[in-house]
Parts: sequence; C-alpha cells; structure tokens
Amino acid sequence: MDTQTPPATPRSAGAAARDILRRLHEVMASRARAQAKLNKVVRIIAKSLSSEVCSIYLLRDGVLELYATKGLAQEAVHVTRLAVGEGLVGQIAANREPLNLDEAAEHPDFAYKPETGEDLFHSFAGVPIIRQESAVGVLAVQHVEPRQYQDIEIEALQTVAMVLAELISAAGLIDASTMTAVRSHQGPLRLEGLKLVKGVGQGRAVFHQPRVVIEHTVSDDIEGEKQRIVKAFKTMREQIDRMMGKAEFAAPGDHDDILETYKMFAYDEGWSRRITEAIESGLTAEAGIERVAQKTRARLRKADDPFFAERLHDLDDLSNRLLRIVSGQVGTAAQMGIGRDTILLARNLGPAELLEYDRRFLKGVVLEEGSLTAHVIIIARAMGIPVLGQVKDIRAQIAEGDPLLLDVTRGVVFVRPPETVVEQFEEQVALRDRRQAEYAKLRDKPAVTLDGTPIQLFMNAGLRADIPSLEASGADGIGLFRTEFQFLVSATLPRRERQTSLYQDVLEAAGDKPVTFRTVDIGGDKTVPYVDSHAREENPAMGYRALRLALGRKGLMKVQARALLEASAGRTLRIMFPMVSEPWEFAEAKSIVLEQLAAQMARGKELPTELKFGAMLEVPALAEMLDVFLPQIDFLSIGTNDLVQFLFAADRSNPALAERFDWLSPAVLRFMKRVVDAADDAAKPVTVCGEMGGRPVAAMALLALGYRRLSITPAGIGPVKAMVRSLDLEALSKAMDGWLRTGMPIRPKLRQWAERYSVKLG
Repeated sequence: MDTQTPPATPRSAGAAARDILRRLHEVMASRARAQAKLNKVVRIIAKSLSSEVCSIYLLRDGVLELYATKGLAQEAVHVTRLAVGEGLVGQIAANREPLNLDEAAEHPDFAYKPETGEDLFHSFAGVPIIRQESAVGVLAVQHVEPRQYQDIEIEALQTVAMVLAELISAAGLIDASTMTAVRSHQGPLRLEGLKLVKGVGQGRAVFHQPRVVIEHTVSDDIEGEKQRIVKAFKTMREQIDRMMGKAEFAAPGDHDDILETYKMFAYDEGWSRRITEAIESGLTAEAGIERVAQKTRARLRKADDPFFAERLHDLDDLSNRLLRIVSGQVGTAAQMGIGRDTILLARNLGPAELLEYDRRFLKGVVLEEGSLTAHVIIIARAMGIPVLGQVKDIRAQIAEGDPLLLDVTRGVVFVRPPETVVEQFEEQVALRDRRQAEYAKLRDKPAVTLDGTPIQLFMNAGLRADIPSLEASGADGIGLFRTEFQFLVSATLPRRERQTSLYQDVLEAAGDKPVTFRTVDIGGDKTVPYVDSHAREENPAMGYRALRLALGRKGLMKVQARALLEASAGRTLRIMFPMVSEPWEFAEAKSIVLEQLAAQMARGKELPTELKFGAMLEVPALAEMLDVFLPQIDFLSIGTNDLVQFLFAADRSNPALAERFDWLSPAVLRFMKRVVDAADDAAKPVTVCGEMGGRPVAAMALLALGYRRLSITPAGIGPVKAMVRSLDLEALSKAMDGWLRTGMPIRPKLRQWAERYSVKLG
C-alpha cells in the first residue's frame, strides 16, 4: 500500500497559499501568546501543503533556534540550535536563498540533530524569513518519502515567510542584535571603497531613503488593494515622464538609452501583472510589491552578467519607488530638500533617483553597492558628482548629519574627521586646485621635452559628456573613442541613426583634431542581452569578446561601420579594431568596412575624404607577427591594461595580484621596446592607449623606450605634459637602455632620476 501523500498540483498549491494566508490572518488577529500562534502556524502550513513536518527557526542571540514544529520531536523545541551557515537551515539563513531537496541527508551541508527525530524524513524544503533585508529565521517543511516540492509550493512558502516576519516582529521575537543597527557614532573613521566617479566632496551625511517597513501583509479587501496598486503605477509613471522631460536631459546625451530603459521597466505589464497576482493570493499592495521585489533581489545576487544585474538594480529601484507611493511614505531626502552641502548615502541608487537631487548642494554619493557599469554612475559622471561604491555597513558606521570628507581619487571617505584631518583635506584640495591651475596654464603650450622632442598627448573618451574635456585639457585629439558604452547602456541594439548621431557629435566637437574610433568591444564580462552569448566563460577577458564577437556577429559590425562612414562624410575616418590576435582577423574586419564603403558609394552618399585602419595590440601573440602585420595597417595602438595582464597571466582586478601587475616590470618594458622599434622601422605611428600612459612615472618610461604618442584620461594630460616639459629625454633614454639590460627593478630608478633632475611628477 502506498502511504505517500501526493504532492500538491499547481492549482491546489495556489489555493493552499491563499488558504494559508486567510488562516494566518485569523491567527495573527487572535489574542494568543506568540508561542501559541507559532504552534498554530506550523500546523496550518503542514496541513495545507500536505507535509508531515513544518518547523520555524528564529534567530536568537546569533543562532537559529527551533521555535515551533509540527512533526519533529516537541522536546527539541527551544533546544535544537544551529549557527548561521550550519546545516541546511543555517545555509538558508546565511544565503537568504530557498533550498528544495528530495534527499536532505545527501546534501553536503546536512547536519544531523538526533533529538529532533528528523532521520525519519527524506525530503526537505526551506525558505528564509526576511525582515528589513536581514534573515531573521527559516521556515522549513519535510516529508517521509523523497519528493521535490513544486515551484509554486516554494512560492507559497516564501509568501507565508513574509507574513511570518510581520507576526514575529509584532510579537517582539526578532532579536534586535540581528538587525542592521547604527552603532554608537563615536570617533573618526576612514572607510575605503571602489572608485566609481573620481573627485572630492565635503558635506553632511544624508541618507537617501530607508526601505519602507511593511507592517501589514495580509489583505482584507483584495479588490481594494488591486485598485491601490493601479493608482500607484499611474503616479509612478507620471513621475518618470516628468523626470525625463527635465531641461538638462532634453538634449541628446549618454543618458538617453539609460532613461529609456528605465521607463520601459516602469511601463512593463509583466511586472505589474506579477504584483497583481501576489495581491490576488491574499497580500496587501505593499506586501505584493515587496514579494516580487524579493524575487528580483534573489536573481540580482545570482547575476554574473553585469548588464543583467544593472537592469535588476533598475527594477529594484522602481520597486522601492512604487512601495513609497503606495504606502504614502514618499519623503525621500530629495523630496524633503537638501539645503546644505550634502554627501548622499544609499545602499544603491537608480538613475532617476539621483536626478531628483539639487545639484547645487549634492557634493558626492557613497553607496554600499555600485559598479563601474551601473546606470547611475554614467548619470553621475555626466553631472560631475563624485561617487564611492562598495562601502560596507554604511548605516552601522555613519549617522545622519555626520560630517564627511569624500575623496574618491584616493578611494576613501572620512567620517567625523578630526580637525587635523579636515585641515589636511582642505590643504590637499587647495594644493590640487593650485596644481590644476598650473596644468591649465599649460593647456595651449606644446608637449616638448627639454631637449626638443615633441610628444603628442591625446585623450581617451567614450561618452558625449567626455567631449568638453578635449578643449579643456588641450589634448591633441581623441586617440581612443570607446564606442561600446552606447551599446552597454541600451536594452536593445542601438539604432544606426543613434550611433551616427553620437559619432557626428564627437567629430564636430573635435574640429580639426583627429579622432580614432575603436569598434565595439563587448562580450566577455561586458555582455548585452541582444547579442547571443556563449556559455558562461571562466576567463571572460580572454573569451568571446571584442573583434572575435564582431566577426561572429557581422550584422552588428556592418551597422556600426555604416554609422561611422555616414558620420565621417567629408572628414577623415580613423577606425581601430580591438583585440586583434592574428593578421587575418584585421583583414576580415577591414573588408566588412570596405564593403559598406562600396555600398555607400553605390547609393551616391558622401564619403569620408580619407579612411585609415588601425589595430589594438592587446594580445601578445600579435607581436610575433609584426613583420607581416605592420605593412597592412596605417597605425598601431597598444592597450596596456589587457596586454600586461595577459603577459603576466594576472587578473588586473584581483587585489591579491596587484604586485604582479606592474607596468614598469623589465619584462613589460622589454616587450614594449620591441614593439615600438618594429613600428618605427616600418614607419607606422604607434600610440599607447592604456592607463600606463596616464601615470607620469610610467609615461617617463614609455618616452624613454621611444614612444611619442600617448592617449590617456583628460585628467592625466596636465600632469603628463608637465613631466614632458621638464624632462631631458635623450639622457633618460640612454639610462633606460642600460637598466633594461640588467633586468633589475626599474620603478625606483625612474623615481630617483626624476628627483635628481627635477622632473615634475605631480
């Protein structure tokens, strides 16, 4: 005889969720003690999901305590305890992720607790109980026979866990020590983070907006809740439309695709439908929004694709906005107004939320999360607001109104700084301002060494917002325009007309100065949803990206080639292909551009007056083919960022390998010397485009090797020009030849040389 209880069907599971919520509402409304309520809850859930065991574990004094159970031994209640991370229950709390197992004992994290009698049971499913984004407990069900709980049953458990969070909070069962709480705000702190938008700022700490705490999760009037959510969506969409109509964002810019994507999410019917379905299960409008948002955050934590992660951040931002509207708690710091110099603090920010702040008083942003590719960072860069990201436990270390000094150039924020630090900071800012003023005086002066060697200093760019720096910095042109930024911020392949408009704006702003466009470098760790990617890559920097992807998706490259040709009508067009490994790749890419040129000619379109083709040397293998390759190209550029990490097999983003990623290693400099000598012999101009050229000491080394063209960040042009104009290059070049032969460390020798001969290093 088969004694196994049949698993719930999707229909019955959905009905079970509604039944559980209805009955939980009755339990929560009763006057019973908290323990009695939890005892009833586990019986209700076990019966509704046809499970032989249902247990609730709550976090107390830092450990998970079995608080109520139906099916396990009652003697284990308040006796069985698990550390966070211990056993299946501990893993659920640590990861804030559900587990669904047909054979619990086979899981490597299974921890046997004999007092519970759970050895009778095979299957296990559990979900975290989350309050204010902290796991405060675990809800678990078990069954004698092996079975996988269906997705809709797990959904039901997660919804119930959300209601339980309200119940245990109201009963005072949430251990205050488990929640994020502000520590005693005493004494100064120095917090480090990720440099997202460089700059400095000084002001008082202001928190953007804590998440709305949902006090009521179960609805008495489903139709009324559905009407509330419809009104909230209407209000939110009107807010987004008004924001997009702001005067400063009416003109074309890098923000176009970002805000269009944001608006697309705001009008996404699938999102609103999922919230409505959550409400129909018995939740309030607030709880329905939060239930769907929790699923979004769970996906966000798993997202390896930075593009996908950024869109989930946008959706999370919109969820918080919608939650504030529907709850009536709309008072963000922006809406209440900031009337003094402010450093804004937030877990994360959406682009639209940043736009709400008064630019006159917003002096900087500090985020607990944040990444270089985030939409809000591109907006902040356009607005000139410094941003420091990935600063942990902001709320636990900073209080509202604390004085802050933000120095993103150094990657730090000083909290409650003593007067001596404030004075040092202000002195450094003043010194930096004086240096910038000195560099500004050099803007129109030539970059010529003391012994008369002219050096060309170009700037790197990738956004419309970068273009004013061309004139401000006095750069000789744009040596590298990264075209992929436009692709990375767009939810769909940028239309040819939009691409053309961007390239035209860049060329018009440059005037007579040359511009080198690098064709799109996406793929690897810069994925986009509209281009099919291969399986997840273990080494994305060396994977299916840049020219490799473009040659595999020729339609994308044809569209970009046509846009570049149209934008360059009547001008010189300089095209550079990224990550060329072998000469045949360059030849194939060039043929695609020439094919589009012929098509434009056939259409009677105006053509560029001159077309020059170049390549990025980032893959060391290409250096072995220079004798064959150099005659095929018009110019060569060296991308030192990728090149050096490939030479050392050392990920440049890994802090543990920082010492192994050294631009001034004799191995790197010997390699660079071999390349520049080959290019000079072939009479082909060669430019260094990576970060290496923007550091005065490293730039000294490059000039000593024979390089005469550097393309660097606009901020680096002034310091490098000051170094160039104070350098006797002929003498340094002779010294460099000797240093390379010894194989000894070269960085200290360069610094000693600079000090001895008064070379300005900033």
